Amino acid sequence: MSHDELEAIHLASLRVLAETGIDILHPEACRLLGAAGARVDGERVRFDPEMVAAHLATIPAEFTLHGRLPERDLRIGGDWVAYSSVASAPNYVSLDGDRRTGDRAGFQDFLRLAQMLTSIHTIGGFPVEPIDLHASIRHLEAAYDAHTLTDRSFHVYSLGKQRNLDAIEMARIARGIDDETLEREPSLFSVINASSPLRYDHPMVEGILQMSARNQVIMITPFTLAGAMAPITIAGALVQQNAEALAGLVLTQVVRPGSPAVYGGFTSNVDMRTGAPAFGTPEYAKACLVGGQLARRYGLPYRSSAVSASNAVDAQAGYETTWALWGAIMGGANFVMHGAGWMEGGLHASYEKMVIDADLLHMVSTFLEPLDLSDDALAVDAIAGVGPAGHFFGETHTQSRFTTEFYEPMVSDWRNWETWTEADAPDARTRANALARDILAHYEKPPIDDAIEAELRDFVDRRIAEGGVETDF
Repeated sequence: MSHDELEAIHLASLRVLAETGIDILHPEACRLLGAAGARVDGERVRFDPEMVAAHLATIPAEFTLHGRLPERDLRIGGDWVAYSSVASAPNYVSLDGDRRTGDRAGFQDFLRLAQMLTSIHTIGGFPVEPIDLHASIRHLEAAYDAHTLTDRSFHVYSLGKQRNLDAIEMARIARGIDDETLEREPSLFSVINASSPLRYDHPMVEGILQMSARNQVIMITPFTLAGAMAPITIAGALVQQNAEALAGLVLTQVVRPGSPAVYGGFTSNVDMRTGAPAFGTPEYAKACLVGGQLARRYGLPYRSSAVSASNAVDAQAGYETTWALWGAIMGGANFVMHGAGWMEGGLHASYEKMVIDADLLHMVSTFLEPLDLSDDALAVDAIAGVGPAGHFFGETHTQSRFTTEFYEPMVSDWRNWETWTEADAPDARTRANALARDILAHYEKPPIDDAIEAELRDFVDRRIAEGGVETDF
């Protein structure tokens, strides 16, 4: 958008916050916001523009999200981009091709696969929901698996106060640090979705209260589907997205000024025949671009997603994910949720898709690398001594720049092109299936101190003995 168009979105959002307001379904949050200058009428909270600007100004433009091991630390903001695994799918498709309800065995294999794929930088939540673990203790066993099977930073679902407190304590134990260090070094993040339109529910708000109070990362992400819970036009949906995002971001700073927070956008459209969410569409890409402009206007890190509505690992899955990822990257996203493995609008996760997407993430990352115009290879002598019939495969210049950082061979490996002409030649899904099996067969558990692993296990066992958390489901 042009500057004046972006300002129109910004000003319309401020008008929504000041005149219409947001429902905050949490009495303590309403009290805190009222004390900070918001106008509170029951659960409806209205924000003056000056209050919004003052609190946005305390959010850090860039910060470090600490991994279990120092080499897994991630810079969030600025020119940095981090990719997470798929998260929150209720189902998955096994490597044998059958669709399954999420279970712990599948959950653990997705963690192992993510650990081995170097373009996946963080675990964005449960790649698939381990539904065979009772809801009262699921967060405990799942966090234990994530901290021991991977060395990445982890995501906590804000589904009640005690789940947040348990996750924060497990992140502290996993890093082997004290409470003071944890609060200096954010090590956990939570995605907070508004209950669009214009509402934050109690569990989401509780997550902000607990996480921001301990200086952990909050990613405010309204889920605004144009035509369903948001206006049908992209401009209208973006006004709503921005108003909801700003309200949530203000609350993080009311709780603790300077706590790390991220502006998230997840605006797309729905299929108007079925009402189903659509992803990887032109509307989604436009919303990604403008979402990034808004985040930069406020000087905030930006979160987006790489998503698809396809039911199968096919061309549709490929082009929708590429389109969504391109919108995110060209929009300046600093954090890309669901970077690898998302399928069917989030209804299932796929091992094959995770491998293919990891390949795609590497290509995008390579594209983002700047050209090295100081490289001596640009000189004419780079081709000195190579005759008209020569080749460059054996040249030092070529060999010194050849890397195999990605788990080889890649899905797009051209070296097996002869097999493509055979009657039963493998397609991308078949090749990705074989790669996923091979990667899992060669999985190596990352190092973790025995005492830390034992302390994590003791904490989980104690909390399970105490009954975990109360649940209504």
